[in-house]
Amino acid sequence: MKTDIEIAQSAKMLPIAEVAEKLHLSEENLEFYGKYKAKISEDAYKKCEENKDGRLILVTAINPTPAGEGKTTTTVGLGQAMPKIGKNAVIALREPSLGPVMGIKGGAAGGGYAQVVPMEDINLHFTGDMHAITAANNLLSAAIDNHIHQGNALSIDQRRIVWKRCLDMNDRALRQVVVGLGGKVNGFPREDGFMITVASEIMAILCLADGLEDLKRRIGWIVCAYNLEGNPVTAKDLKVDGAMTLLLKDAMKPNLVQTLENTPCLMHGGPFANIAHGCNSLRATKLGLKLADYCITEAGFGSDLGAEKFFDIKCRFGGLKPDCVVLVATVRALKYNGGIAKADLGAENLTALAAGIENLKAHIENMKKYKVPVVVAINRFGTDTETELAYVEEFCRELQVPVSLCEVFAKGGEGGVDLARTVVEVIDKNGSSAFEPIYDAERPIKEKIAIIAKEIYGAEGVNFTAQAEREIKQLTAFGFDKLPVCMAKTQYSLSDDPALLGRPAGFTITVREVRVSAGAGFVVALTGAVMTMPGLPKEPAANKMDICTDGTITGLF
Repeated sequence: MKTDIEIAQSAKMLPIAEVAEKLHLSEENLEFYGKYKAKISEDAYKKCEENKDGRLILVTAINPTPAGEGKTTTTVGLGQAMPKIGKNAVIALREPSLGPVMGIKGGAAGGGYAQVVPMEDINLHFTGDMHAITAANNLLSAAIDNHIHQGNALSIDQRRIVWKRCLDMNDRALRQVVVGLGGKVNGFPREDGFMITVASEIMAILCLADGLEDLKRRIGWIVCAYNLEGNPVTAKDLKVDGAMTLLLKDAMKPNLVQTLENTPCLMHGGPFANIAHGCNSLRATKLGLKLADYCITEAGFGSDLGAEKFFDIKCRFGGLKPDCVVLVATVRALKYNGGIAKADLGAENLTALAAGIENLKAHIENMKKYKVPVVVAINRFGTDTETELAYVEEFCRELQVPVSLCEVFAKGGEGGVDLARTVVEVIDKNGSSAFEPIYDAERPIKEKIAIIAKEIYGAEGVNFTAQAEREIKQLTAFGFDKLPVCMAKTQYSLSDDPALLGRPAGFTITVREVRVSAGAGFVVALTGAVMTMPGLPKEPAANKMDICTDGTITGLF
């Protein structure tokens, strides 16, 4: 089989204006970035605002493993399959970050014959959204240090500056730095650090803002430091909220691309799924619902992180009512959760599968708590045996959950036809969405954390460090206690310990730090060591990338 990039390079793409026509958009609604990608202009929202909303499908997964799950591939494949059963669909995805692309992950636009194209552009600079977010983030950083240098009228406490600089690249050397060295002319020396761009609160704000006015308001709310009296200092206090917003005026517009089979795809935003909510932009999702009968989107990592935040944060803010959850699992990943080493996953092992499938059961049960019907998609690998596949299918049937064998990686949309039919049947049978968030945002911070930990992770309880207790008390005093909670936790386990695979029991969650992302509109509870600036692996993906004299890119994925 060809590599992903070879498949993508041989794709027969339509001019993006023709893709837009499938969504009843004209050239006047587009801002072109070459032949095959465009931004959707503001007037498109007015054109379709009276349209009835389509049905919203969330694709999520079991806890990610080194064996791979193929969540984005399944999302794209499902989108390609919908037209084959006569349904009008649009996909809404996140944009890849350059750091993981050049680091451990490689390309991030699906795989095999279920990809979004132009793959090279999407995985590299795309339409410049990441650079705009980086610039807006770092303008605030520059403003903080300049304000202190110019006399510090706001009495900013240099020991309590909580805003970091950012860069859209994995660079561990920048996690902790000292700035302002070199004498009086360079300002005051202080400790600082960098995050990767997708971890910036600017990214989370962009993906939750309802428009330019809301974007500016949210940027103004950003708490970037505290003053000597312990009170918050905001971006609006520093008078850069307007300038930060204008840097993002084009980045606010969703990007339109296509799949290998020319299904429209809105690709916009990409917040870190640990420190933020891990979903594409609310604007793109809401637009997709107006433009097609089915809008298919995904959330980062497993359902315990991505789907929980999609439901409790994104859907809460956007008034979204999901109609179906597609839960992606693989035989390989389930056996890994059953304790089998990655090198041995190719051999049939029903004992390991039986142990690891408890992870799938936990995710199914969790999704049902939101009163949204669940369909399990088994993403088939070549090493899966018929006996193993039958075991997973029977397990799902015993739980009275529809299950579909998905082969979109090898067969494209044709390999997802059964999944598409199953999803449509489930939505039609279920009728209108009965979705409800799992907690009331008015509850105290500690209660909201406890509900997530017990109901979604399966924890027996929550421990709060002394630091976390102090921070919760302070945030409550400032009035931030009524915000939803964004849990920062390892993606590899239902617990906060990445080594606890399957369905761990008898554990407690430890919250070590609590901070506010006031502009995004949520409180972040950190468990374990969550990395906001990844490092490059021993052999980065960048080592295998190259470009030929004719401009052909190789090794991207």
